[in-house]
Amino acid sequence: MLKTILTVVFIFICVALVIVVLMQEGKSAGLGSISGAAETYWGKNKGRSMEGRLVKVTKVLAVLFMVIAAVLNLNVF
Repeated sequence: MLKTILTVVFIFICVALVIVVLMQEGKSAGLGSISGAAETYWGKNKGRSMEGRLVKVTKVLAVLFMVIAAVLNLNVF
């Protein structure tokens, strides 16, 4: 029973991780990075922006993914 619940949670985390990664912007700033135009207010305050939140959510989901994958890999159930 516990293995089934963990498997379902694992699938939801996998789907959420894919969606969050696809929502993130690319790290290359294009030609704007040559002249320094990429250093804007949003670049300085990235932790408070939507992009910063997506990075934090990605880290949390990645840790949960690894932990649940390791637990499911144990043949205890």
